[in-house]
Amino acid sequence: MRAFCQFKTKMNFRSNFVVAAAACFIAHAAVSCDDSSNIGASIAEDELEIVIDSTFTITGRTVANGAVQSRTLTQLLGRIDAEGYGRLSSEVVTQFMPSAALDTQGISVKTIDSLSLVFNIVDGNYVGDSIAPLGIEVYRLNRRLPSPIYSDFDPTGYYDPSKCIGRTVYNMSNIGVTDTLPYAAARSIRVSLPQELAQELYRAYIRNPKIYSSPNDFINQVFQGLYIRNSFGSGRLTNVSQTIMQMFYHTRYVTDMGRDTTINYVGNYFAVTPEIVTNNNIKYQISPDIQLAIDRGENIVVAPAGYNVEFTFPGREIVNSYNSKKGQLSVVNTLSLILPADTLRSNLGISAPPYMLLIKKSKMKEFFSNNQLPDNINSFYANYDSTHGRYYFAGMREYILDLLSKDEIKDEDVDFVLTPVNVTTESNNDYYYGSTSTVTEVAPYVSGPAMAKILFDKAKIRFVYSNQSINN
Repeated sequence: MRAFCQFKTKMNFRSNFVVAAAACFIAHAAVSCDDSSNIGASIAEDELEIVIDSTFTITGRTVANGAVQSRTLTQLLGRIDAEGYGRLSSEVVTQFMPSAALDTQGISVKTIDSLSLVFNIVDGNYVGDSIAPLGIEVYRLNRRLPSPIYSDFDPTGYYDPSKCIGRTVYNMSNIGVTDTLPYAAARSIRVSLPQELAQELYRAYIRNPKIYSSPNDFINQVFQGLYIRNSFGSGRLTNVSQTIMQMFYHTRYVTDMGRDTTINYVGNYFAVTPEIVTNNNIKYQISPDIQLAIDRGENIVVAPAGYNVEFTFPGREIVNSYNSKKGQLSVVNTLSLILPADTLRSNLGISAPPYMLLIKKSKMKEFFSNNQLPDNINSFYANYDSTHGRYYFAGMREYILDLLSKDEIKDEDVDFVLTPVNVTTESNNDYYYGSTSTVTEVAPYVSGPAMAKILFDKAKIRFVYSNQSINN
């Protein structure tokens, strides 16, 4: 007698793109059978299909983003007035992490010469006019900064405006630079601070070195930090990637030949690090062009501390559609959201935010306050695909499974916010698995001006599930 197995597929073509695809179930059909079993006959009568439903639509609304937590070491300095974007200014308040140990060999308070505040900038990391002269002034904080701290922080009362301890004028141009600086990968803004401050910081270390081992003690007992404000000028916003204070000092000794010799040193003893509080005090005034677009009902995202977009995801509709069409055995395969986004015209070439966070409105404050990461149920992120002009949220399967498990779907389950973010990743290299990337932080976007128009009328939701009907 001859063994026989049969695999049968039912094909349907519906208006919502129900497509039969037997190939996805070939592995399940590869079952051995013999002449004493009716398994083959049972399988032969099964009906299999994959349903691709893309009939869902979305509409959104623009809302003010308001104050955001920076949660980044990036510091923005300057002012811009960009056509099609608006006016944006940013100043900085910051604490400093001290080095745990300072050089004391042959050093005394009298040999401490000076202190410099240094802002290091990746070459070209600014928006606006490179040659525009901008001024900054530096003030010492007299109170500890609050935590958490937000972009609308007002430093009034945290410093004495009559006691400026340093100022400078700066630009990002190579004009007039004759050394190797034009070819460097980084530029610096340097501000001279009082020698008395340098000596005070060194004296505090000599008096009690343990204070420098604890940033909390250092900030409370020695140095609360600095306020860096724009003093004049506009036309450029500079992205500072590293901020440090350098202490200059010297030693003297007499050589064997009786010559008096001086050796000069520099110590990078104080730096802005993740362990301390730093904040960009941001002020944004919307462009009339953007305001008109919002008034027309367009969905505009503006960063930093500008505008988000809210919308209701059709989770209820997707669940109802699935429950009405699922078979005896159904499996959710994928759920994805494609959001086309246009860049907006500006005289400074301001681009779309590089990353967008899609998060339940009810979870947004908690997400940023607790420094959470996207979990693909309450929150998702996508990078901007400049080739296709879109944000593609691919991994939403766990979200729809969570909705399917609920007895009741509430508004808080389907009300979402789109907000620009900075995404930090770490690369891991493994001999067997190759290079992988892990997201380590997602924070509100404050790296510079960004804006985009979200095109909900061209958005596409793609919900895919598999149906199998078993006939005995």
